[in-house]
Amino acid sequence: MASTEPRRGVFGWPVAFRGSAAVQAGLLAQRDLRAPRFRRVHPDVYVRAADEFGPELTALAAAALVEGRGVVCGYSAATLLGADCTPSGAPAEITLTGRADGRGGIRAHPGLVVHSDATAPREVTQVADALVTTALRTAYDIGRWITDVTEAVVAMDALARVGPFDPAQVLELSERYPRARGRSRLPRVVALADPRSGSPMQSRLRLLLVLAGLPAPQVRPAVSDPAGGGAIRLDLAYPERRIGIEYSDLGRADRVLRDAGRLVSLVDDGWRIVRVTRHDLWVPERVVDTVRHALAMAR
Repeated sequence: MASTEPRRGVFGWPVAFRGSAAVQAGLLAQRDLRAPRFRRVHPDVYVRAADEFGPELTALAAAALVEGRGVVCGYSAATLLGADCTPSGAPAEITLTGRADGRGGIRAHPGLVVHSDATAPREVTQVADALVTTALRTAYDIGRWITDVTEAVVAMDALARVGPFDPAQVLELSERYPRARGRSRLPRVVALADPRSGSPMQSRLRLLLVLAGLPAPQVRPAVSDPAGGGAIRLDLAYPERRIGIEYSDLGRADRVLRDAGRLVSLVDDGWRIVRVTRHDLWVPERVVDTVRHALAMAR
């Protein structure tokens, strides 16, 4: 996607911008905003109709809307920070630093969530021209706003990787805001988080097992390769029981074949490898039963 650097003083032009600012700068005429090549997504905020309106463009449009009046937060901030955790179709999220009402204020509407939480200057960073909450502050916000513990942990894992930060720092941050909404959810999310997880799907797989009552597997452990003499890094494992758990993306056949090859020596050495695909996670109880059976056999 094109850069959001200002052109002639217009924030976000030509990716996501305020129509009034573009007209005032002489970049286009008022009638051009009604042309098919632009799409209005928020009051006075436009994007190019040809661009896919995915998480990144959603976040950039929110940045243009809130320019000078607040910061991008939540999943929108996570997207701009490079954390791969934003659900498909998630609305834009902003936190206002001033009043949300009155002339020139910003109100929530379909596709936009408006927060009014206190935000300290050190909890804000800049991505291109957009002001966004830092990775740590974003993890704190999503961890208390999202009621689904699995998705809250997925976001914290991803944000802690790009931060980088120790998830325990989220609890330190929460001490600054003892009356914040949803704060009581954070200890459980932090206890389950592990930034070593390699992807959101690996985080979901780990949480599936742990929340089903199985022992917590080690995340991305390096185990000795009996054939090659080096080490093999597994997605999840119970090394003391010689059980490895690998998540495979069926959309990457080349990776599946490569991963299968590197695990042959472990299987020959007595390891049991449980393979899990995206389709397997549609029947989560089957995955849990498979791992539970492997643990029982290992005893």
